[in-house]
Amino acid sequence: MPARPTTGPSTDATANHPFRWRVHGDGRTVASGTVVSPGERLSWPRTIGIGMQHVVAMFGATFLVPLITGLPPATTLFFSGIGTFLFLLITRGRVPSYLGSSFAFIAPIAAASQSGGMASALGGVVVAGAVLAVVGLVVSWAGHGWIDVLMPPIVTGTIVAVIGLNLAPAAWNNVKVAPVTALVTILAVVLVTVLFRGILGRLSILLGVLVGYAVALVRGEVVFDEVRAAAWVGLPHFTTPTFSLAVLGLFVPVVLVLIAENIGHLKSVAAMTGDNLDPMAGRALFADGFATVLAGLGGGSGTTTYAENIGVMAATRVYSTAAYYVAAVTAFLLSLSPKFGALIATIPVGVLGGAGTVLYGMIGVLGARIWVQNKVNFADPVNLTTAAIALVVGIANFTWSAGQLTFEGIALGTFSALAVYHLMRSVARWRGTHDEPASPASVP
Repeated sequence: MPARPTTGPSTDATANHPFRWRVHGDGRTVASGTVVSPGERLSWPRTIGIGMQHVVAMFGATFLVPLITGLPPATTLFFSGIGTFLFLLITRGRVPSYLGSSFAFIAPIAAASQSGGMASALGGVVVAGAVLAVVGLVVSWAGHGWIDVLMPPIVTGTIVAVIGLNLAPAAWNNVKVAPVTALVTILAVVLVTVLFRGILGRLSILLGVLVGYAVALVRGEVVFDEVRAAAWVGLPHFTTPTFSLAVLGLFVPVVLVLIAENIGHLKSVAAMTGDNLDPMAGRALFADGFATVLAGLGGGSGTTTYAENIGVMAATRVYSTAAYYVAAVTAFLLSLSPKFGALIATIPVGVLGGAGTVLYGMIGVLGARIWVQNKVNFADPVNLTTAAIALVVGIANFTWSAGQLTFEGIALGTFSALAVYHLMRSVARWRGTHDEPASPASVP
């Protein structure tokens, strides 16, 4: 049977049977000009191989979050696997996605754990997930057009940039502990990115961490005592959350970023498969929120849809949700080995500093990429001022306390972006001044 091109809305069998997939073509190859849609699969050996590729793709970024924040890596992987499985069920097998650790949680978890302990930080993760789930229910009822109005590209890009650049001091604090190892890690990431094509080039962070780890071994910076003591099989370490009003302000901006990431993921997959995934927006947001709540309740990091896995799909042209079920089960099984989790936890600070330098910078630049892709006009003083104020507030880590609540740079930067944009846009429309250039030099 010839391979079927995917050019329009899907009529996938998964709409009613989430564990039933049609075999694409001969089950072995993907013909030129076609893709394996979410409701299709290749042969099971190939599907299992691609599913394991997804685990490798998410691995480096997903484990950096617990290592940086102090959460148990095995616990994070446990809830990542469960969250991915539930996401696929809730979205009826129509949205191929892996739920990995969200970098948007790094700063609030770090700040909350310093002031109230890790249990308090996990309470913030639970609340953020619950709010995202509620947003998903609202989107299912009212559509997601209101999100575009609330967070136009200038605001979304600014919030993402603030989250990345606010973490710059954390990267430096790790780098200066072992600068040689950190520098080698950064150099390895840079070279892998441009030396290799396809999947290897997309795994530059993971490969850079492995190179840095090897250097750290030679330099005597890795200790294996806990690895030797850990059991081969067992449940990961679980931690129950506590809820404190004082830390909730730190987690408000995370919800906005998760919304943007999920909607962006849907649009990316829809563009590559030809499916209309807009009706799935509410389910996707709810599923990610629900997975984040579960993670916070047990001691894992909040989750989000992963761009790293979009890279794997783009390279293989396989968007089958069957492969993601394989990835979810693989991650879950790996999490049941305490020795494996202990081995991941041996990654030294210098390697984390090097990887963090690249990743935090990438997050910041991703905000700028949102501006570029959406052709944000910085000759418009509203856009220019919105980004200018929010970036300084976020990077300088402005802090404001109101009773028990404490708002730091990311929260205040997010609020600044929303408030400045909508205030200036409303007044400019009223006064008819919104089309004036910011300065003579900025006129297009």
